[in-house]
Amino acid sequence: MLSSLAPFPNAISLNLVSPLSSARSPPSLFSSFRAQMSSESLPLLPQHRIVLGCGAVSVDFLATVASYPNPDDKIRSTSLKVQGGGNAGNSLTCAARLGLNPRLISKVANDAQGKSILEELEADGVDTSFLIVSEEGNSPFTYVIVDNQTKTRTCINTPGYPPMMPEELSQSSLLSALDGANLVYLDGRLHETALIVAKEAARKNIPILVDAERKREGLDDLLNFTSYAICSAKFPQAWSEAPSVPSALISMLLRLPNLKFVIVTLGEDGCIMLERTVDGGSDAEEKDIHSLLESLKLRIDDSKTTPTCVSSAVTKLSANGIGTVTGRLFVGTAEKIPPSELVDTTGAGDAFIGAVVYALCACMPPEKMLPFAAQVAASGCRALGARTGLPHRPDPHLATFL
Repeated sequence: MLSSLAPFPNAISLNLVSPLSSARSPPSLFSSFRAQMSSESLPLLPQHRIVLGCGAVSVDFLATVASYPNPDDKIRSTSLKVQGGGNAGNSLTCAARLGLNPRLISKVANDAQGKSILEELEADGVDTSFLIVSEEGNSPFTYVIVDNQTKTRTCINTPGYPPMMPEELSQSSLLSALDGANLVYLDGRLHETALIVAKEAARKNIPILVDAERKREGLDDLLNFTSYAICSAKFPQAWSEAPSVPSALISMLLRLPNLKFVIVTLGEDGCIMLERTVDGGSDAEEKDIHSLLESLKLRIDDSKTTPTCVSSAVTKLSANGIGTVTGRLFVGTAEKIPPSELVDTTGAGDAFIGAVVYALCACMPPEKMLPFAAQVAASGCRALGARTGLPHRPDPHLATFL
């Protein structure tokens, strides 16, 4: 059995509950109390709170080291944490803590890791009733080495086995999962199953957000159905073969007619967002997107430590050799985290996406959405692991956004 190869069995057993049925029970009393506290002390939650995600879940084994080892070195970790991970699992956990009701389609095995994954998701309010549980094989897990010196992390992933097959998601389960959903989030994994979800969501006119972290098998098919895309720094150019990030964003909007906006995240340098304008702008002045981007950067107040956003008016944005789109360009900044508070960047992108999912459900304008997502991501960087530092809705740092 591959599950017998799972690392640190004693460490992971600390997170387990009894049988699988217990792991899939309703959220804990603490979760219910937290939700009640949120509703009583904060503005009303979005009216449409159900979102559906499809993608990766895992167990993360996070080891902090003084500095990343050289080949053939032997070193000791300074701390160890075991917790749930995976892009979809992290983003939906973030969305749940902010007040949404996420559902998740994925697959785990009926092993110690799988039970821990389900328990942790359920405790945060993520509906796992649509996950497939294999009686054999192993659940996904990832070794994460966090370098205290450079504040970077290195991930070594072991996929789950057997992999999820599209036929494991029945039509009735898919329809139930989509029932009442306000948004569908796909992290680019489980691409065959994700494509089935995307096609049905599109048929029901449910918007789709895709995490375009890097080029993957089947991602192009998903992007054809995408309403919103959030990309890593390198993806737009790798995908479009455009000479620069700004021109690559124009290329993405031109090649993907369903795309309403695309965001590229740039770590400590914030993010750039290009939003398509459908109505109006016919009389707008045409501007080179590179020049416009530089003019927006000049408007940023570098003295501010909290996330901010500057935007253009509706403009005809052009890139030489690429084409022209009518829309708005946004530049968002990241929070300036003091070095003494920066612990681990694992999952920062997932937190950003989870916050954007919330912002879309709450109908936040981009000028508010981008700083909000940056604030949520920064909170996650102040603790070890992708989920430890994810803020809950009552967090005072989020008060101005909610």
